[in-house]
Amino acid sequence: MTTAFDPIDLSGTRLANRIAMAPMTRSRAYGPGLTPTDSTVAYYSQRASAGLIISEGIQPSAVGQGYPDTPGLHNAEQVAAWRRVTGAVHANGGRIFAQLMHSGRIGHPDTLPGELTPVGPSAITADTQVFTRDGLRDSGAPRELTADEVRATIEDFAAAARRAVEAGFDGVELHGANGYLIHQFIAPNTNRRTDEWGGDAESRIRFAVEAVKAVAEAIGPERTAIRLSPTNPYNDIAEPLAEAERAYPALLRELDALGIAYVHILEAAPALRSLTLDLRKEFSGVLVLNPATDGPTSHGALTLVEDGIADMVAYGALFLANPDLPARLAAGGPYNTPDPAAFFGGGDEGYIDYPALTG
Repeated sequence: MTTAFDPIDLSGTRLANRIAMAPMTRSRAYGPGLTPTDSTVAYYSQRASAGLIISEGIQPSAVGQGYPDTPGLHNAEQVAAWRRVTGAVHANGGRIFAQLMHSGRIGHPDTLPGELTPVGPSAITADTQVFTRDGLRDSGAPRELTADEVRATIEDFAAAARRAVEAGFDGVELHGANGYLIHQFIAPNTNRRTDEWGGDAESRIRFAVEAVKAVAEAIGPERTAIRLSPTNPYNDIAEPLAEAERAYPALLRELDALGIAYVHILEAAPALRSLTLDLRKEFSGVLVLNPATDGPTSHGALTLVEDGIADMVAYGALFLANPDLPARLAAGGPYNTPDPAAFFGGGDEGYIDYPALTG
């Protein structure tokens, strides 16, 4: 029987176990030009015992930034800073993918440089609030991307992927979940376009497919992945189950044909397990699952690998608070309790001071 503690081959990259660290926004890119700091290096290297670390969301372009102090991968300075992070992870025996996250309509002009404003597939303002330096504010009104800008945004993802590999990342995960840009193209309430990038489900998934294809061509499909969260209402997404049942199987078939490293599914609710199982049938590669649970994903999720429901299990908040999580899972605990007050922004407290079992 395969367990979560067994190694796995990820399209040629050997992972020590099947426990992934899920991407988590930490808003601590305090270095020059939104770069990671010494504390960021420590944060990721502490967690190198994960089979795979998936980084916090990294904007592929300046306009892709949705929140203060989130890091980028769109210039040489950022590449150099991330190289220190990946080097430390590799020195500790770990593997790390960069999550490329374009926030799309989720954001505010006050967070963006110059005269930039949020953009999206359609000019539909999100009914939500976002963090700014002045506190919570209503999400800014987005400008609809032109067809040429859609193609340029796809190239932004590809260019950022090339920079990620230059920075030492083992691969790239595109953020197609949680109501950010790629998800905004897939969901019917945020994509009202009538051109080739909108309309029926097959047209609404085109942006996701083309972005993945561009990244795969830039760095190789074996280094390319995507995260999805069907029906997730986060960030004012309205994606009825019937629509998801049309869009996502079609999307997974397209992704399967590209031969990418993995698909990462964030389950929005326990009742969606049947959809997860249907999607697994459409994709022959590695499936990483961040399962729907009451509270943080716990030890019980390890059975998802044993039962063949997923090839890897992703842990978020529990990994945030337990840098040596695989060892703790193997021992059945104990576990440090995450401090939500320190999730976003702040200093080293609640960031790199959670003790390890041997600490």
